[in-house]
Amino acid sequence: MQVENHLQRSMKKKQAKSTVDEAYRVLLEHIRDTGPAAVAFSGGTDSSLLLAAAAEALEGNTLAITIRTPYMVHKEIEEALRLTEHWGIPHVVIDLEIPPEIINNPPDRCYLCKSRLFGTMLNTAKKHGYETIMEGTNRNDLLDYRPGLRALHELNIRSPLLETGLDKETVRKLARGKNIPVWNKPASACLLTRLPHGTPVTPTLLRMIENAEGRLLELGFSGARVRVHGKLARIELREGDMNRILRADEREKVIKELKQAGFEFVTLDLEGYRMGSFNRKNKGTSS
Repeated sequence: MQVENHLQRSMKKKQAKSTVDEAYRVLLEHIRDTGPAAVAFSGGTDSSLLLAAAAEALEGNTLAITIRTPYMVHKEIEEALRLTEHWGIPHVVIDLEIPPEIINNPPDRCYLCKSRLFGTMLNTAKKHGYETIMEGTNRNDLLDYRPGLRALHELNIRSPLLETGLDKETVRKLARGKNIPVWNKPASACLLTRLPHGTPVTPTLLRMIENAEGRLLELGFSGARVRVHGKLARIELREGDMNRILRADEREKVIKELKQAGFEFVTLDLEGYRMGSFNRKNKGTSS
């Protein structure tokens, strides 16, 4: 019986590996058909897999483009730079201030932002000889409120992971199989997602949020979100961290760190981490 169970598990692993390998082959072929392209590179799992696949499929005929704004997490940009340097892929970083059209964090912020950012990237790509830009949206991203996808469509930005039907789980498996160091990296949306719509955006406020989440990460709370309501920080944690933070010693550490980051009140959201929790009014459901 043990031998039989072992054989069954072995067969399942081989079948799973075969499926993942086929998914990567399809992705490479799709990128080849797209032709030479620049890749919008954030340093996250999705764009890292896409960039690695593009470099392989296009035999190095690709360019990484990253836009650095005050509402991006600075650490993410640094990690992106290290990765392209390690891979030897040409990388252009563009510095932009907060676009005036999103300075008050409107509900269509994501659309307005992506229109501005990808329009800028297209101009940069063309200067370097690339007519096409690819970006890392995957199938799971369709489950959230994503007005920015309309901007990608309008600008004819390609999304090979989505176009080949890859979901987040498969992306992570592929990235792990290709020894991409960020294969298990938590998702990291821009800092504007921590603010309610209609909130005036300032660099000082954005750095306060980044500082607070960085402190939580140092305490071991990976993937935590600090949603801001004036002077109040509402912490969203992943399921595995909920019990831990309720311990008095851990709770005191978190309160101390977030108050040092600049918040007056610190609360825990009992619903835990939800992707795009400020989007519920737009979606009609939480995510």
